[in-house]
Amino acid sequence: MPWKDVNAMEQRIQFITDWLRKAHTVVDLCALYGISRKSGYKWIERYLKEGPDWVLDRSHSARVIANKTPLEVEQVLMQMRALHPTWGARKLLHQVGLQQPALRLPHESTVCDMLRRNGLITAKPRRRAIGHPGRPSSVVSCPNDSWSADFKGQFRLGDASYSYPLTVTDNYSRYLLACKGLTGTLLEPTKAVFVRLFNEHGLPRRIKTDNGCPFAAATLGRLSQLSVWWLRLGILPELSEPGKPQQNGRHERMHRTLKAEATKPPGANAAAQQRKFNVFRQEYNEVRPHEALEMSTPAQVYQSSPRPMPSRLPEMVYPDRFEVRYVSANGGIRWRKQWVNVSSALVGQHVGLEVVDDGLLNVYFGVMKLGRLHERHMRIEDHMGRFRRCA
Repeated sequence: MPWKDVNAMEQRIQFITDWLRKAHTVVDLCALYGISRKSGYKWIERYLKEGPDWVLDRSHSARVIANKTPLEVEQVLMQMRALHPTWGARKLLHQVGLQQPALRLPHESTVCDMLRRNGLITAKPRRRAIGHPGRPSSVVSCPNDSWSADFKGQFRLGDASYSYPLTVTDNYSRYLLACKGLTGTLLEPTKAVFVRLFNEHGLPRRIKTDNGCPFAAATLGRLSQLSVWWLRLGILPELSEPGKPQQNGRHERMHRTLKAEATKPPGANAAAQQRKFNVFRQEYNEVRPHEALEMSTPAQVYQSSPRPMPSRLPEMVYPDRFEVRYVSANGGIRWRKQWVNVSSALVGQHVGLEVVDDGLLNVYFGVMKLGRLHERHMRIEDHMGRFRRCA
């Protein structure tokens, strides 16, 4: 027979009931209920004074708060906030202190609590976490096995315009393939640089980037229009983990040298700055010896890729065991007569679905696994185990 659960309120009521029967002394009752005599007499005293309501739980908060902010001080602060709705605690304290120096003002955190208590601070909605495939592979065995691409931080030129240098390097030879000053991180100018590189040097196997635009987006697999184009060409995009630039350390180290030698001072305009980039690239590739290359120059180690740029963009080919579906204009596919959201970046493309278990299918775009489709929910789970929201 299981033990009967008894809460504190029931125990107090039973204690008083037994005390009223006068079958036991108070000392014996306290021993029977496992409480101190002080608690027993306190319960009896409360029962005699308050009647049936004595058993209700009481607040454990202090009855008197010695350092509580006076009501008039809180009112002055809230009035100042009403005059300046965007001001925070620090500004409010400063201004009230200037106007009424005799007031004893509370700490900044106390004013934040006041604002929150009065409904004047609203919590910001948390950004939805986007799935990430994890740390990219760092093994590089030959030229064009892996490239790195990034936008070095923008800087102002002499004519007050901004330059956004797009840099591309080969991770095996450290060869600086491109250093092109652009007017922004836009898709078409960036894609034009890669078209020229692929025509001149052939196609790499992988391209490593950070999670910024236009390399990645807040979509399934972090696919962007640029990375979709790379996958169509047979190039696997690799993303460093957010907040970990050391995972692309070779490229970041080159940026440090580029900043020191080609941007200080900046060029008078875009054309002048591009000439400085060209001089730096020629010296970096052909003159400057590299310790990691046993003091050889990158140009002495780099060779063009044997994979040429195709004249037409090849179609995606999947194994026979895959089910192939077309991504419609709304970013989804039809599966089991239902619509499943995939990604707006894949509109007009074909994805492959591989059955891995009953009701579970892996979703691929080319060789890249995007996530797992759960037929029960008709939603795709990303790399972090989160379901994609419907678009």
